[in-house]
Amino acid sequence: MRTLTLLFLAIPAIAADCESLSSAKLPDTTIAVAKNVAAGSFTPPYGNPIGDLPAFCRVAGVIRPTKDSDIRFEVWLPASGWNEKYLGVGNGGFAGAIGFDQLAGNLKRGYATAGTDTGHEADNVDASWAYKHPEKVNDFGWRALHVTTENAKRLMQMYYSQSAKHTYFDSCSDGGREALMEAQRFPEDFDGILAGAPANYWTKLVASGTANFKVMRDDPAAYISAMKLPAISKAVLEACDAQDGVKDGIINDPSQCKFDPGVLLCKGEDSLSCLTAPQVKFLKTIYAGASNAKGENVFPGRTPGAELGPGGWSAWILGNAPGAGLGTGFYENYFRYMVFEDPAWNPFTANFDAALHTAEEKTARALNATDPDLHRFEAHGGKLILYHGWNDPAIPPQNTINYFNSVKEKMGAAEAERFVRVYMVPGMQHCLGGPGPTNIGQFGTKTVDGGVFGALEQWVEKGTAPAEVVATKYTGDNPSKPVQMTRPLCPYPQVAKYKGNGDANDHHNFVCSAN
Repeated sequence: MRTLTLLFLAIPAIAADCESLSSAKLPDTTIAVAKNVAAGSFTPPYGNPIGDLPAFCRVAGVIRPTKDSDIRFEVWLPASGWNEKYLGVGNGGFAGAIGFDQLAGNLKRGYATAGTDTGHEADNVDASWAYKHPEKVNDFGWRALHVTTENAKRLMQMYYSQSAKHTYFDSCSDGGREALMEAQRFPEDFDGILAGAPANYWTKLVASGTANFKVMRDDPAAYISAMKLPAISKAVLEACDAQDGVKDGIINDPSQCKFDPGVLLCKGEDSLSCLTAPQVKFLKTIYAGASNAKGENVFPGRTPGAELGPGGWSAWILGNAPGAGLGTGFYENYFRYMVFEDPAWNPFTANFDAALHTAEEKTARALNATDPDLHRFEAHGGKLILYHGWNDPAIPPQNTINYFNSVKEKMGAAEAERFVRVYMVPGMQHCLGGPGPTNIGQFGTKTVDGGVFGALEQWVEKGTAPAEVVATKYTGDNPSKPVQMTRPLCPYPQVAKYKGNGDANDHHNFVCSAN
């Protein structure tokens, strides 16, 4: 009987009826919905119905910390089986929507969870909402996630009559930028942060896109059709694939790949199997990154080996015509509506140095999350894990390494080691997917060992510092099917090296070692 009593007491009790939260007094907040949602299917305000949900208390509303703010948020609280933890949801691109699918995934795993549209409703490539609205830029840049997190914590306290024992954040891309912004500005919001492919150096990242346009403006013949990507990928893999001892279509460490685009120069007529001289120059620019008028590199380029795939260069960089890549939408909308406030701004005629200078002068404080001083986050007991796919065509992987190095330089390598880890993921494109094993535990993806998020929880809750974790690839990229490949992910700067025998698709046959 005593064991049953203790077990009963260990389960968090519901202290308040969900509907009563409609009268909760939260700063600058209007609560529009406070309602019990029965187990089963739920149809969010936008998007498709979500099935197999446990019963939960849904609270939704609007936060208006300024006269121009309109921050929509959702807080979902498990009606039973709460694991006494909170897991926040981030955004991608220019945000503009709440991540209901990720809220649902977190809820199914037992977490209380919350998300925000960051202050506007729009497609995630659209920034027209920012036109002459500086406070909305602040909401998007740093404020909305913080005030949403504060509201979620207050509502958990009211509903469960206790606060979460541990608070986490898991997001990628702009969500990775949001993650670092939280660690830097609001270090007590989260105990553990998982930040993927962070767009944290926003001004330089987006401005760097104009470097490609400069090459094409100087010579329109420089544009590379996506039809030539197979030839480029083949040449890159021939040069670097086998460097790790395994020829598998995945470059284990592209930073060690010394591929020369000049080997593709056409020796006769132009064809899909070679590049013209202007195209060779363009390819070198894509790999090298953006340089200023003095020839100084100011932002890293894309890595060799990332060219092919449905989420590769054809989508992000090249498109089906000059200026038609997905990245172009971000460049244009950022400068048109946030920086120059000129809807006619044209990346083909832009001056890179002037564009970057104006961008940093006007938006760096609101959007950049580059502060390497994380002493307050460490003092709070916070743990930070960063990850980045080596095949990312959207955000250069070297950017994450550069930020990590800046933290070590600012705080000292030994101190940084106490609370920060970085995992570089071979064969991963932007946040997820690609030719390699890219299920690493982000967003609750299934892995054989819990992945990076499981490692983060162990670090926060038990003090067990993470070492290698296992990346998993399932047949057809379907987690319900058998495992196709596993590889160890090593804390950077270590890399996974093949032992020289055994199945190269089995992580047990690799070892983490210095590069």
